[in-house]
Amino acid sequence: MLNYKRYKRVPVIDYPEREWPNKQIEKAPVWCSVDLRDGNQALIDPMVVEEKMEMFQLLVDMGFKEIEIGFPAASQIEFDFLRQLVDRKMIPDDVRVQVLTQCREELIDRTFESIQGIKQAIVHIYNSTSTLQRDVVFGMNQQEIIDIAVKGTKMVKERAAKFPGKIILEYSPESYTGTEDDFALEICTAVQDAWEPTKEDPIIINLPATVEMTTPNVYADRIEWANRHFKNRETIILSVHPHNDRGTGIAATELAMLAGAERVEGTLFGNGERTGNIDILNIAYNMFSQGIDPKLEIEHINHIVEVYERCCKMPVHDRHPYAGKLVFTAFSGSHQDAINKGVKAMRERNSTIWSVPYLPVDPADIGREYEPIVRINSQSGKGGVAFVMDTYFGFKLPKGMHKEFAKVIQLISEKQGEVAPERIMEAFKEEYIDRKEPLHFRKLKVDDKSDANDSQFDTHVELTYSLYGVENTIEAVGNGPIDAVQRGLKESMGISVKVLDYEEHALQGGSNAQAAAYIHLLDEEEGRVTYGVGVSSNITRASVRAIFSAVNRLGLADQK
Repeated sequence: MLNYKRYKRVPVIDYPEREWPNKQIEKAPVWCSVDLRDGNQALIDPMVVEEKMEMFQLLVDMGFKEIEIGFPAASQIEFDFLRQLVDRKMIPDDVRVQVLTQCREELIDRTFESIQGIKQAIVHIYNSTSTLQRDVVFGMNQQEIIDIAVKGTKMVKERAAKFPGKIILEYSPESYTGTEDDFALEICTAVQDAWEPTKEDPIIINLPATVEMTTPNVYADRIEWANRHFKNRETIILSVHPHNDRGTGIAATELAMLAGAERVEGTLFGNGERTGNIDILNIAYNMFSQGIDPKLEIEHINHIVEVYERCCKMPVHDRHPYAGKLVFTAFSGSHQDAINKGVKAMRERNSTIWSVPYLPVDPADIGREYEPIVRINSQSGKGGVAFVMDTYFGFKLPKGMHKEFAKVIQLISEKQGEVAPERIMEAFKEEYIDRKEPLHFRKLKVDDKSDANDSQFDTHVELTYSLYGVENTIEAVGNGPIDAVQRGLKESMGISVKVLDYEEHALQGGSNAQAAAYIHLLDEEEGRVTYGVGVSSNITRASVRAIFSAVNRLGLADQK
């Protein structure tokens, strides 16, 4: 039996005055990428210097203004990497490099050595504050933990006064989610007092969900509580750094923003320790889908994926929101039908607002393509097949034809699994366009008889065809070419059919435009129906070919 009694529920804050549930996200936070620190340390095969360079440049190109590059005081590789960024002049003037260090003098000295020559930097100090770590890791009381943070702050302050560039202090009470609220406030206030920030030169107070321990609403409550209780709030930039241990990191971050967080630390695609950091891209695209400018250059998701996978040597999951290969794909028939109708409605209405079922954003807006949206397998329906024929090949099948052709593709998919668009088009040609035997249309001559006073018909046709390879010609009259051909087939060959429906459309523009014609034909003797399709640069020939296609599909010429 599952031994759930080994675990105890994490206490929640009693906070009935919460206001965040009534708020909405209105603007993007300050984004800080920790891909080169938190992300890199979680890789099976950490990045080498040149890979870090490429990742850093990607982050700059995407518009990140704050980038944590690592722990240069503890790692020679990260120290050298930072120095190369400086030597190669790769740090733009408006980008702040962030460096992490523990509150120890030798580490702080080495940290300041690493940032020499940088115009502005964030020095990020931290120490663990949770009840569990105070007990089992450090064996310290609350005051001793506060003393560590204050001492580290003063050491940074002394060195910042001599530093030729601008230094911003960030303090994180690590394991904040396991720390008492009043103690977390007390230690952050002590650091604030030691640093003496102003509105013009604020301090960053970062409250991390180092380990996600309970539901997102609890994190939001705690962020709002802290936001209300900090003194001199205008001198603080309130930051969050959520992890994803419970799989609710995105929700926790978004709710924390409602609760007052102004800054978010995270990584691309959520790479980080254990189940990962929060995915900045996920949150940014969520904002984008709500009409909010995420303040990041994220139009080319495929490029971001390519660089990330190359540098991190980790794949982006196929079901990853927005970036996954399958997230804009529908296999379900009902989903495909809804997408098909939604796209069609937008085109017909000339709508400038994206509104398509099952697609929260237009894939093209983030650098994805329409091709993978609808993929056909045994679970697909008539709408999906019609969507592929229209989107890929320009054939706008009549609604009544959707089910008929979908059955053809269903048989294929049951044998081989997913059916590629090219195979769908191949089947379409086999079933309709290339159905030229045994009755094969050769040529047609049409004469207008509308001026002939002695005739009840206005069209005369001379139709050349072959049956089982033997060529023949028939003449007939009717009210239009289709009616005349239909009468000619009955009079000369005994093929009795009735046109139930007819549709046509252009396949491509220009002087050599092809036209597609669709004929819904009834076998008047046996009551069977089917569609025929014809393609030609001449719409009359396309129509006649569609009739012959349908006659062959019905097998009406087999015994003639």
